[in-house]
Amino acid sequence: MKLRELYGLRDDAVIARSLNRPIYSVRKMALEVFQGERRTGPWSADEVQKLKRYLGKSSEEVIARILRRDLKEVHDRILALDQSLTDATWTRVEIAEFKRCYGTRTDEDLARVFGRPVELIRELATRLAMAKDKAFLRKLQGSAATRMPRWSEEELEQLKTMYPTASNLDIATKLNRSVKSVVSKAHNLRLKKDSDRLREMGRQNVSLRYKPS
Repeated sequence: MKLRELYGLRDDAVIARSLNRPIYSVRKMALEVFQGERRTGPWSADEVQKLKRYLGKSSEEVIARILRRDLKEVHDRILALDQSLTDATWTRVEIAEFKRCYGTRTDEDLARVFGRPVELIRELATRLAMAKDKAFLRKLQGSAATRMPRWSEEELEQLKTMYPTASNLDIATKLNRSVKSVVSKAHNLRLKKDSDRLREMGRQNVSLRYKPS
């Protein structure tokens, strides 16, 4: 099924164009395709590989839906990847995969995917003369005309205060920024949602999944 192959790796709008369907139809169908009994307990090696496949391409909510894991479990597992970084020599298989996905993921996400510190990610990229895809940079930063201004110290303090318990939409509204900008900055600062907030987001996701059409 093409939706299953593309979902989480491509924007919903791109998938909609590929399937010649409206975006709302793609999102509704994704809820149905990936519903099922939720997985619990220890993560298998296969699940961790799937997590890395979607990391940096999708939100944690989407990854949780695809893997049928609780949102907090996904969040904690991603953070745990930061604790297993190594300076091991790159294998040829890793380098081939690095070349494939470097252009469309942040260095921070690549560090988690490959289990290497960000410094080694950038060092390898320099050695291979690689650069981020222009389309990815536009998506990440916005065009020169719409790029958000630099974060002030006051804004950063507000973000740090609000992020653990408030929704990203509420924070974006309060700071007059895009949700994407809030998520990106929080990721760079390694801010975390409180456990209660993650559980609430999980309940909202389940409620949306089973909401009558």
